[in-house]
Amino acid sequence: MSDTKQRSKGAPSGRFVLRLDPALHGLLRDDASRSGLSLNEYCTRRLAAQGITGPAAKIVGRATALCGEQLNGVVVFGSWARDQLADGSDVDVLIVVDGAIAITRSLYRQWEAEPLDWESRPVQAHFVRLPESGMRISGLWAEAAVEGVVLYDRDLSLARRLVEIRRRIVAGEIVRREIHGQPYWVEAA
Repeated sequence: MSDTKQRSKGAPSGRFVLRLDPALHGLLRDDASRSGLSLNEYCTRRLAAQGITGPAAKIVGRATALCGEQLNGVVVFGSWARDQLADGSDVDVLIVVDGAIAITRSLYRQWEAEPLDWESRPVQAHFVRLPESGMRISGLWAEAAVEGVVLYDRDLSLARRLVEIRRRIVAGEIVRREIHGQPYWVEAA
């Protein structure tokens, strides 16, 4: 079918031009640059985050209901993100919260009160705070940076931090090692 016929039937062309106030364009461009993304990719991700569906929507919805405005982001990582699910695998999810929320057993009990599943696999929540720039990185954050899929990012601070962690890994500052078949991450000496 010709491009003209597709558009006449309401199918999008896939190319769009959006006219923005120059000041807003500058802000978006600067945020994209800080995130290590092209302006196009940055805007695409921001718009896509508005249309989350399926199991991801349930997870983000639960995290939002539990944490409210203190929710910074949600990242799926682990075997699901690597596409290496085995029998009995769960789906690991980082739920990134502000300092206003105490990360306690009570918070986990609230999450576990109504178990969620993703494609018939239990969702395992890991409540965390966003690491400050330049601070020591845990293995959990290193794994999320390498293989994580961001489902929600309130202000792209999560994406920026993941980019920073990936840069530190590429620079050899953070190194992945293995012992008895289990990976772990260390700061390079």
